[in-house]
Amino acid sequence: MSVFLLNLLLAVAWAALTGQFTLGGLAIGFGVGFLALWVIQPLFGETGNYFTRVWRWVKLLVLFHYELVVSSVSVAWDVLTPRHRARPGLVCIPLKAQGEAEVLLVTNLISLTPGTLSLDVAPDCKTLVIHAMFADDPDELARSIENGMERWVREAME
Repeated sequence: MSVFLLNLLLAVAWAALTGQFTLGGLAIGFGVGFLALWVIQPLFGETGNYFTRVWRWVKLLVLFHYELVVSSVSVAWDVLTPRHRARPGLVCIPLKAQGEAEVLLVTNLISLTPGTLSLDVAPDCKTLVIHAMFADDPDELARSIENGMERWVREAME
């Protein structure tokens, strides 16, 4: 049995024991199950890849939500104050993401972040065109996406 399925089974068991079949109850059960499986991982043999992948996906979710809050505040501040700092523009960003799934996840996360919108991906999936509300320095914007969201996605999808 895979460790992931065992973790899901532990999450359902937790929800059944606590009587909370809600998304929150299942999430807590998944976390408790993850910790329990991590403690007893020597009994399963080589399962380090599972724990690393779960950690990377949690990291991606947390860092994306952080970027979401920061960009939302930045856009709201620019809209609500009399001095506008926005310098919108189109920026071509070279992608290191491999495969369509990674490129799709990167483009969707960029589009979900306020102030940026994915417009097009080259047919070879090596270049992404985005519209950015704050495109003062296109090179810095490309670096921040490459070293931020794109890197987090690549790590999670390894």
